[in-house]
Amino acid sequence: MHQINPKKLLHSKWTAVSPINKEKHFLVTELKFDEEGTVIHCLLEAVISNRVAPIDWQELKNSAHWRQGWQ
Repeated sequence: MHQINPKKLLHSKWTAVSPINKEKHFLVTELKFDEEGTVIHCLLEAVISNRVAPIDWQELKNSAHWRQGWQ
């Protein structure tokens, strides 16, 4: 599992280990925090298709599904 700082998550780049519909590279385009600084909303955008999908930011820690950066 990756260590991720939620405050540095916005505009970070991610690579899907198993691409779906030829979508492999993604950007975190939206991030919302509550009053305590906990992430409550995270949007991931596919670079090739511009498709946007909400994701639990904790899922990005799973190295079986995501790699940090574009690879």
